[in-house]
Amino acid sequence: MPRFAANLSFLYPELPFLDRFEAAARDGFEGVEYLFPYAYEPHVLAERLAANGLRQVLFNAPPAGFDAAGIDRAWVGGERGTACLPGRESEFRASVQLALRYAEALACSRIHCMAGLLPEGVAYAEARDTYVRNLRWAAAEAAKSGCDILIEPINPRDMPGFFLNRQNEAHAVVQEVGAPNLKVQMDLYHCQIVEGDVATKLRQYLPTGRVGHIQIAGVPERHEPNIGELNYPYLFSVIDEVSAQSSWSGWVGCEYRPALGVEPGGLRLG
Repeated sequence: MPRFAANLSFLYPELPFLDRFEAAARDGFEGVEYLFPYAYEPHVLAERLAANGLRQVLFNAPPAGFDAAGIDRAWVGGERGTACLPGRESEFRASVQLALRYAEALACSRIHCMAGLLPEGVAYAEARDTYVRNLRWAAAEAAKSGCDILIEPINPRDMPGFFLNRQNEAHAVVQEVGAPNLKVQMDLYHCQIVEGDVATKLRQYLPTGRVGHIQIAGVPERHEPNIGELNYPYLFSVIDEVSAQSSWSGWVGCEYRPALGVEPGGLRLG
């Protein structure tokens, strides 16, 4: 069975954020992820991790902005990353440097850099060139501290205009950049909505060593994995099969919204 991490931005919505660490540990999770840590000082989060015997396995670099208030305003205002945005390279670099400071404090080896929304009037080719240059710089910076940079294809139904939508596009970018610590965050929820054939893609991409993290949710409502059209017990067996045949040993993040009318807390592992 894969190693599961609780996404604390999605799970345990009935609890204050800092109380969700204890809830995740109680439910048997050994790792946690979430969207953004910047509303809290790093030592506060590190203390919650240590107190509950948890590992921080992933979080996002800021979607835009330079401090906690600016980051929150950017996210609420619809910013979804700056990596592909021409003219905002300095902001992207500042976001990566801030994320790396948090990663060091939290002993986290994976940072997701969101691509951003393709700006109106900007050609795809120009945005892609910017994206590749920014990711090449970010990977080099992250390598200094032994950290991986992840990129994630996101479906355009949930995030209209997002620059990166398909697995093959993400892998082409990773290969072009050529940095061993630039990898793909393979969210099976987004993959199913955009392109399907999920089991085949797991068998195709996991052995390459270019998948740094997997995330799951039920399709189409993004509820528990056992609600919807994907057969997750089968997909978990595929992950186990491929892991046994290759060197893949990553985490599977539970990034779903608990359905109404079920016991709060989400997926229980213990």
